Amino acid sequence: MLPLKDLNRSSTTPHMNRILLAVNIIIFTVYWLSSNNILLDTKFAIDIENKFVMIPQDILQGRMLYTLFTSMFMHATWYHLLGNMLFLYVFGDNIEDAFGHAGYLMFYLFSGLAAAFTHIASMLFAPTVNGMFGLAITSDLTSGVVGASGAISGILGAYMVLYPKAKIVTLIFYFMLPIPAIILLGIWFALQWMYGIFDVSGGVAYFAHIGGFVAGIILALTVGRKGKKAREKRTKL
Repeated sequence: MLPLKDLNRSSTTPHMNRILLAVNIIIFTVYWLSSNNILLDTKFAIDIENKFVMIPQDILQGRMLYTLFTSMFMHATWYHLLGNMLFLYVFGDNIEDAFGHAGYLMFYLFSGLAAAFTHIASMLFAPTVNGMFGLAITSDLTSGVVGASGAISGILGAYMVLYPKAKIVTLIFYFMLPIPAIILLGIWFALQWMYGIFDVSGGVAYFAHIGGFVAGIILALTVGRKGKKAREKRTKL
């Protein structure tokens, strides 16, 4: 299931969402061009990887803590980038509408941090969980983590709470169908749990998605609903 657009117009211009889209695209484009010796050189791309990718072991040892933020704006491949940017484009504007421009940026960063810490915890406690439940969750604290998907998962969680009935035009095989957000995003969240528990990783940090999604739900319930109601009142006036 691939969301293409939502039928839920925002009442404000999503300036911050557009900035986030642009920053993510520009950073990956520069990285990709340098890694292919088209712009600058591969040494520049390697320096980016060494300095800005988040490695769980470093965070646990109190090193390079800034990578908790920088890794949110890095991607591994064009497919990785475009998939994340599609979800950000479809769902981000309405969440910015509810939280306001500055609040949305704080929401995005907080969700990304929650996702990163959830991923680290899943790696740290994987051996214990595996022993207790007979699972085979991967535990590798030395592998780098990049991507905006943790922060974007927060957006999905908040969207499900704030706009559960909004219709999302979704590509399912060869058909485009309008699906209520609560159904589409509920299925998406359930799949993250299934993939994470059964370690269908493929290099994807599924527990980061889960952590970001839950953070988004909590922020929507505690802050987002108030902002949404206040904006709706101003619109009616």
